[in-house]
Amino acid sequence: MTKPRIYTMSVARVYPLYVAKAEKKGRTKEEVDTIIRWLTGYTQRGMETVLKKETDFQTFFANAPKLNPSRKLIKGVVCGVRVEDITEKTMREIRYLDKLIDELARGKDMEKILRKAGI
Repeated sequence: MTKPRIYTMSVARVYPLYVAKAEKKGRTKEEVDTIIRWLTGYTQRGMETVLKKETDFQTFFANAPKLNPSRKLIKGVVCGVRVEDITEKTMREIRYLDKLIDELARGKDMEKILRKAGI
């Protein structure tokens, strides 16, 4: 069984698309970074290293310092699939990130995106 192409794709290749999607809707790169740090536990410096090294998505999530336990509260549809129904771990993490970026672009408050009362 071959891995989905996204697994081997560089986070650095997709990251600018996340930022562009957010900025197109009046949100900021800093908000995108906050979401990624909240989800994965990477520091800003750690994220910058991942981007510089062109780390692939599978490695990015496998090496995430601390996946946020509140990520399991993320529900909804991304790419026609309910994120809560995805059984493959890496794909679920990727779709969690996609869902959070979608919520940001739709204007949802950061507090609600991060599934808690504070950042």
